[in-house]
Amino acid sequence: MPELVKKCPECGGINLNWNKERGEIICKDCGLVIEEKMVDFTQEWREFDSEDGERRRAGAPMTYTQYDQGLGTEVGQKADLFKLGGKERNKFFRLRKWQYRISTAIERNLKLALAELKRVSSYLKLPKSVEEESARIYTLAVQRGLVRGRSMESVVAGALYAACRRHDVPRTLDELSEASGIEKKEIGRTYRFVTRELGITILPSNPADYIARFASSLKLNAETQSNSIEILEQAQKAELTSGRGPTGIAAAALYVSALLHGEKRTQREVADVAGVTEVTIRNRYKELLEELKLEKEIKKTKKIKKKR
Repeated sequence: MPELVKKCPECGGINLNWNKERGEIICKDCGLVIEEKMVDFTQEWREFDSEDGERRRAGAPMTYTQYDQGLGTEVGQKADLFKLGGKERNKFFRLRKWQYRISTAIERNLKLALAELKRVSSYLKLPKSVEEESARIYTLAVQRGLVRGRSMESVVAGALYAACRRHDVPRTLDELSEASGIEKKEIGRTYRFVTRELGITILPSNPADYIARFASSLKLNAETQSNSIEILEQAQKAELTSGRGPTGIAAAALYVSALLHGEKRTQREVADVAGVTEVTIRNRYKELLEELKLEKEIKKTKKIKKKR
């Protein structure tokens, strides 16, 4: 309780109560509110998903998907134009123009790049966590001057691919190339450069991460999908996955599993879904059959199917 207030000015009582939640000093004898010191002694908090909206204090969370991380302000909005007169409109446009002029080169770059990043992320249906991580990587790349001499779109695509790898969200370079309009080799080159310069450690992709997507596209049942993961585990133990592309080995394991369960899919269909060539599927398929001794099982499946 503050030392200045020692007794009630109304009744002279000294039985005073300090309500910290409401910030009031109240006399318990007569009920007089002596002082209103609006000081909140509770802990600082934020509320992001409040339905009633009453407890929101600290504002929206910081996000790298906005050029100013969501902390900046703008001079009005275009919707405000309808409420303004002629002179006020001219003032409005003048203030917005000067706000753009005083922004830095990095801010102007981020405005364009993050809009492109959101477009590609939406096209690929990436989760918000991946979008946020990729925006952070791109922001760091711009601040370190890594964008100079490279197209903005290629760095955006490289940052998105790095974020997908870090969050174990399976997306191939072919998919990113289709979404961004940048060549696959350029995305891969930029991705390696950015991760090396920023010191980002990314573990090799796990082929099993691609199984669910490929199986869904090929309309294979759950049993075929689970069996393909078992084949991949056997291949990893036999060291067949080292030095080979994860999409190719995953597609080959799915192709083998489909044959074992009588779900016929052509190598061309599997190759198109995985974004690899038929030669890759064929080579990985032969390796799996030879090393894991699966030829007999496939022949048995074919004989059973013929009898039926």
